[in-house]
Amino acid sequence: MPPDAPDTPENGAPAAAGASGQVGPPEALLRATRRLLGPLVRLLLEHQITFPVLANLLKSVYIEEAERGFALPDRPQTISRLTLLTGIHRKDVKRLQSEANAAPVPPSVSLGAQLVLRWTAEPAYLDETGRPRSLARLAASGETPSFESLVESVTQDIRPRAILDEWLRLGIARVDAADRVELTERAFVPAIGLDEKAYYLGRNVRDHLASAHHNLTAQANPFLERSVYYAKLRPESVAELQTLSREAGMDALQRVNVRARELQLADEGESDARHRMSFGAWFFRTGESDSHNNADDPEGSDENR
Repeated sequence: MPPDAPDTPENGAPAAAGASGQVGPPEALLRATRRLLGPLVRLLLEHQITFPVLANLLKSVYIEEAERGFALPDRPQTISRLTLLTGIHRKDVKRLQSEANAAPVPPSVSLGAQLVLRWTAEPAYLDETGRPRSLARLAASGETPSFESLVESVTQDIRPRAILDEWLRLGIARVDAADRVELTERAFVPAIGLDEKAYYLGRNVRDHLASAHHNLTAQANPFLERSVYYAKLRPESVAELQTLSREAGMDALQRVNVRARELQLADEGESDARHRMSFGAWFFRTGESDSHNNADDPEGSDENR
């Protein structure tokens, strides 16, 4: 059976009235929002982030998005209009505008991403199958390239040993008995490190939701946003599918990664080289004992979507 339904928008531009003619928020969208917020709220509770903290953050995001996406042509965005759009009191709008600041990228993410980009995308660092090869730890070994030369090609400010120690702590790399450095993943995905993992949570899920928003509202050219869904599987079957998903997903990511790096280098310096893209694959599993299992998910044993 095919994967889930084609990426065809179910609706055109957002409407003021639903299919039944009533005015108000679309019920289907509210239900979807409730479902997608569940895992986020659970994560926030685990880290003692209470509702008042989230509510204040949401106010700030509402204001930012209203300013960014709902400005009137040739007219300044006023506090009164932001209050009208968001439902947030004008005093809060004014206060939050003055407090707005961009979330910093953890230094280990910024530098690590550059290093892993080269290691996973540039031909000098790939083996004959197109996968990132292990590198001699030291340039003194005589092997080119080495992990040391890789780091020095990106930064002269931080010692390669310091970066390697941090990568070993985060579970990004390992050193074998021959003193060669290997990536544990073909992407920068720390095994530990809350700051690093939280950064990728925000970036990846943001782009996934932005893709879904486009598909719900755009009239044409929908983005790829698919998943395969099966229920009523034994744990061993799900474990096999988890391994298959990881392998297939990483192969797809590596293929896109290599080509994206080639195009990025070719586009460098062009006046219209101002766009960005992202591509992702994901896997999730749960069981009957999981209290967050959604009751409205179909449970057919041969179902996918």
